[in-house]
Amino acid sequence: MTFCEKTWARTAALLDAIHTHPFNAALGEGTLDRDRFAFYLVQDGRYLVAYAKVLATASARATDPADAAFFAQSAHTALVVERGLHAGYLGEFGLTAEQTGQIATSPTCLAYSSYLQAAALSAPLPVLAAAVLPCFWVYQDVGTALLARTSGAADHPYRTWISTYADPGFAASVEQAKAVVDRLAELADPGTRQAMEEAFCRATEYEWMFWDSAWRMESWPTARWLT
Repeated sequence: MTFCEKTWARTAALLDAIHTHPFNAALGEGTLDRDRFAFYLVQDGRYLVAYAKVLATASARATDPADAAFFAQSAHTALVVERGLHAGYLGEFGLTAEQTGQIATSPTCLAYSSYLQAAALSAPLPVLAAAVLPCFWVYQDVGTALLARTSGAADHPYRTWISTYADPGFAASVEQAKAVVDRLAELADPGTRQAMEEAFCRATEYEWMFWDSAWRMESWPTARWLT
């Protein structure tokens, strides 16, 4: 069993909770209200800026030229393709940059972004590679499952979002990310492999928390006392 297979199996219950979360259930049914989806898009757009910088750091730290090229291209995709998808939906919803700018970055968005940025600055490259993998893999897993559930609904309001993460090209990127992590795990000492596993699990927890925070439209608990 490869490192990725082992760690994916360890997170099986958490992955099931992601698939069955009310946000993703409503997203699949097409009944997710626009306010929640818009809140999610704003948070995810901000997260992707941080994520792209983390991937760029992974590219700079990679010793294998193919790995460096992969992380650099992934950083570009996060900034251009995925954030472009968000901008398209927000424009369709009639939300201006000024309006979205008034939405505060959620505690979970800040925490997840900060966790990955800290890994980029201080963790060994194998640990960093494991930490960024769930954002690839979990989204592809969710997108593929949602596409299978909604394939008969041509007018699904979130078809473009679902199709982006169920796309074969994105799946190929996921396989490449997994291959990088598995290769780094094979070369790592036991302590580093353990740290890789913990980083993967923690990032997967953050994935669940991110969707949960969007469902709750999470705000800062102290906001009521600040002027």
